[in-house]
Parts: sequence; C-alpha cells; structure tokens
Amino acid sequence: MSGRLAIVLHSHMPYVEGFGTWPFGEEWLWEAMATSYLPLLDVLDGVPGGRDVTLSLTPVLCDQLAAPGAGERFLAFLRDVRRASHRLDVDGCRASGRDDLADELARAAGDYEWAADRFRALPGQDLLAALAPHAAWCSSATHAVLPLVATDGGVRLQLRAGIDAHRRRFDAAVRGGHGWRGGLWLPECAHASWLDPLLEEAGVHATCVDLTDVFGYGDPRHLRPLRTDAGPLLVPIDRQTMELVWSADGYPAHGHYRDYHHRTTHDHHPWAVDGSVYDPERARARVRVDAADFVARTRERVAGGGLAVCALDTELLGHWWYEGVWWLRAVLEECVAQGLGLVHLDDALAQGDPGPAAPLPPDDRRVTSWGTPRDLSTWDAPGVAELAWQMREAELRVVAAGADADPRAVRELLALQSSDWAFMVTRELAGTYPLERAAGHREALDTALGSVGSSEPTVRHLAPHATAAPLLEP
Repeated sequence: MSGRLAIVLHSHMPYVEGFGTWPFGEEWLWEAMATSYLPLLDVLDGVPGGRDVTLSLTPVLCDQLAAPGAGERFLAFLRDVRRASHRLDVDGCRASGRDDLADELARAAGDYEWAADRFRALPGQDLLAALAPHAAWCSSATHAVLPLVATDGGVRLQLRAGIDAHRRRFDAAVRGGHGWRGGLWLPECAHASWLDPLLEEAGVHATCVDLTDVFGYGDPRHLRPLRTDAGPLLVPIDRQTMELVWSADGYPAHGHYRDYHHRTTHDHHPWAVDGSVYDPERARARVRVDAADFVARTRERVAGGGLAVCALDTELLGHWWYEGVWWLRAVLEECVAQGLGLVHLDDALAQGDPGPAAPLPPDDRRVTSWGTPRDLSTWDAPGVAELAWQMREAELRVVAAGADADPRAVRELLALQSSDWAFMVTRELAGTYPLERAAGHREALDTALGSVGSSEPTVRHLAPHATAAPLLEP
C-alpha cells in the first residue's frame, strides 16, 4: 500500500488576552486571528481535503477566543489600530517619494478589512464555534512542558483540565459528532517515557513526538507509529518532510515571499525577502511551484509505505509566513493532482498504518522535544533556571494544599506553568514581558493560597472550570 501524508496544525497562543497591548500582549492574539485562523478556516471548510487536515487547538487558546468581549476588542483592533497604522505608513511612504511601497501597504490594509468582514459573517461572531468541527486534537491546559512538571498530580492537573475543557467545548461538534478520539499534542513535543501511564490514564491514545535524534534524520522508522507498554501510540513527526517548509532554507525563505522581519515604522511588511517591493502575484506563482514540489517530495518519501506526519505551528501559516495559507490550499489541490493520499491522523491510526507499530529502543530513556536543540534546554537551562524552580516550588505548594487549594491558586499555577514564558526569555523575544507575567501569576498564586477565598482573580477566563481534584486523585 502506498504511503500517506498527515498534516497536523498545532494552534497555540499564550494567555495574552487582557494582559498588555503593543508591543507585547493581546494584539498577538488579534493578529493571529486576522492572519492565520480566519484565512485557515476558509481552507478547512472550502477546499477538498480540508477536513483531512488534523487541527490541534490548545485549551488556553480556546479560553481566549471564548473570553467575554474578545470579539469586540478584535474588531476594534482591526478598525482603530490596524486601519490607522496602515494609513500612517502609507502617508509616510508617499511623503518620502516611495509610492511603490505606499501602494503595497494600501493593498495589504485590505487583509484586515477582509478579516473584519469575515469575522462579522460568522454565526454569532464566534470563531471558536466555527473551528469546532475541525478541533480533533487537544493539549494540556496551558501548554506546560510536561516532563518538567514536578509531580504526577501536577501532570494530571494539566492533562485533565485541558482534556475536560476540550471535550466540554467540542465533543458534540468535532468530525461529525464523533467527539475526541484520544489525540493529544504534547506541548513542545516534549516526551518522557514516565508520562505514558499518565497519558493513558487521562484517555490519551496517541501523541506526536520528535525522535529525529533517536532514529536519525530521514530514518524510515519515522514513518511508523510506536507502541508503548503503557498504551498510547507515539507518532513520530517527520523532519525530512517538515523541513521542506519549516527551516532556515525552507520555502518561506524564497526571495519572492513577503519578508516578515523587515518592517515599517508601524510594523508592516511591504518588502519581499529579496529586498524588492512585495508583489503578491509573483508570490502566488511561487506558491504553486513550492506546493507541487512539497507533494512530489512527500510522495517519494512514502513510496515504500508509511505515514509522513508534517506538523507545523498553525501560526506559521499566514502570520509568520504570509503566503502559508495559500500554500496549504495549493498542497491540498496538489495531493489530488499527484495522487498522494492525505489522511486525518485519527483516521490513519484507527485504520492501522501501512506498516507495523514498533517499540522504542529498550534502553532509551531520553527526554525529547521539537525544541532547538531537541531536548529541554529552552525551558530548563541556566538562563531560565529561576523560572523553572519557581514553577516547581509553586506546584509543590499547591499540591500540598490539596483539596484546600483555592481554585484561583490552581488557575494561577496553570498560568505560571506555560512553556511560553521560558521560551520567550531564552529566545529574547519579548523584553521583560514574560518575566513580568510569571512574577504576576506567582504573586497572585501566593495571595490565593493564603486568602481563603478573599483575593481577586487575575487570570480572567483561563481554565474557568479547573479545580484541585486532579491533584488528589490517583
């Protein structure tokens, strides 16, 4: 049997709703909605094969999309911020004699007008409900790096809070009402074998892992799910396929595409990677070439059978890589044209992959991730040691409180455990913002533990149903 392709899109945003604006804060969420999630929705709903794309939504992202007033603030951002910022840059370019740049900026402003119209057209202006039929995979509550969580109770809290929220929201809608089928995205693909029994206990039947450094780049074993003794299947992501897209030399680096890093005064992108003024028609032509190349190379990769899992951050498509959603649409069309089987990951696992499941090497106890490098150093190294120890210490205090832990302390712990704060510190992406956020959640947790119900919550709509119960239950 010929091999197949599974495209897995992992959608995640740290809890920024209500926590700051420009340059760091909730505008990250509004940008992702406008440039990634809404354009992606049209592909998932309107292109043959769209429903075979495996979509993962983290609970913390869903919490924000469902937060009271989020839709109104999103529209206000498009109307009051992005419309004005484009106008300022257009005027500035024309005043300096760069009408070519001004024309491209004026065109690009239409993307945000389109996003506003598309959002208003959604039933109830509810993006989360529109995504619900595709929301097959979930994740832990706040994208904690689970091998770094200190206790079994802490892992149970992250898993159960996330899975319960996902099922509450999506079981009636996802993939024809069949509900969640046990697929869970491990945050950062961070896996350790001691997690497997806890995953099985939580109802997880499959999760993606990055075993590039275990089997070696391009090894055919990346095309087979792996059976664990505890039960869950480990599904290797295939770096050889993924890095056609997501690497320094991947498709987004081509000179015809829009340059994400070269920006105007008000954070717009009128240049192409090759330094010329961006030309969307030239970029669209390149998309067709790269989509055809991706499908042809993937067909070759799986010619002997197996399942190539191409896992990408959803936000890469549209936000980081402006043409990314166009590329996905073209890939779906090319799969039909070239005869490459595209399969939803749940269906592939239920049907049985074209090859037998295999065990991990019996002496392998390493912790893996899809970080750089493929270990946990992004989240647990000298540069973020204080954050790591603060998270563990806070977890131990909440676990020790057990049933007496105020639900607000539990929610502040979940917020503190997010992988995003250490990631931003390590990558130097957001100034002091991640440290300030972590400090705020730690302080609020301390207050909640000592207040016996008198403190005000600061986590807004995060994990609204989370309780201390998973910390106590075996």
